[in-house]
Amino acid sequence: MDGTKNPEHVVIVGGSSGMGFALAERLLATGNSVTIVGRSPERIKEARVKLGDPSKLYAIAADSTREDDVERLFGTVGEINHIVSTAADLTGAYSAISTMDIAHARRIIDSKVVAPLLLAKHGHSHIVDGGSISFTSGIAAYRPSPTGSVVAAVNGAIESLVYALALELAPIRVNAVSPGWVDTPFWDAAAGEKKAATLDAMAKRLPVGKVGKAADLAQAFESIMRNSFISGTVVHVDGGHRLI
Repeated sequence: MDGTKNPEHVVIVGGSSGMGFALAERLLATGNSVTIVGRSPERIKEARVKLGDPSKLYAIAADSTREDDVERLFGTVGEINHIVSTAADLTGAYSAISTMDIAHARRIIDSKVVAPLLLAKHGHSHIVDGGSISFTSGIAAYRPSPTGSVVAAVNGAIESLVYALALELAPIRVNAVSPGWVDTPFWDAAAGEKKAATLDAMAKRLPVGKVGKAADLAQAFESIMRNSFISGTVVHVDGGHRLI
């Protein structure tokens, strides 16, 4: 489906940065309407400016882990074609189980599992024929680190949720994209000054010889949105990471 001939309305939760921002940029360039959603009004406003503030761009501040916010969101946007969620709160994500802060773990679970449940619950009735819901999993479900038990768990959970919702919400299509190592703002906080060296070291290990970019993931999300014969599927965009 060519977005310039068949413009659609896509809600992107997490659209103010990283993969979600790149997807918004891609969809707007082909004539689609986009609503970006994020918790921070300031970041949403900044993203709107960076995207050029086109007439088909809408921005809503909402916390997708709060049911009242999600209800308000879909009451505002009305009829839509697709929902994409790239949002995740990974604060304190990597820690040994013996010293884990359960409050951090609950925030991660809320952002990666509860939020998708709420988006599906309140969003599916607004999706028109041929529409879809796409979530974000991740390489940790397949290649967990010794201190990444919570991240591995939530990524595995979202994939199981995709399989179940693809049946329950049919004919709405439900899928997930599973990124590998991607150069996004997450690494600014996670690695700090060591970001470049950390990503370079991983690039040398990957079969493709590089880490991903947000645009690579945006392309994958758009592909599963557009293909009407893909549902209940996890699309791996990881540079071959699962093979090493």
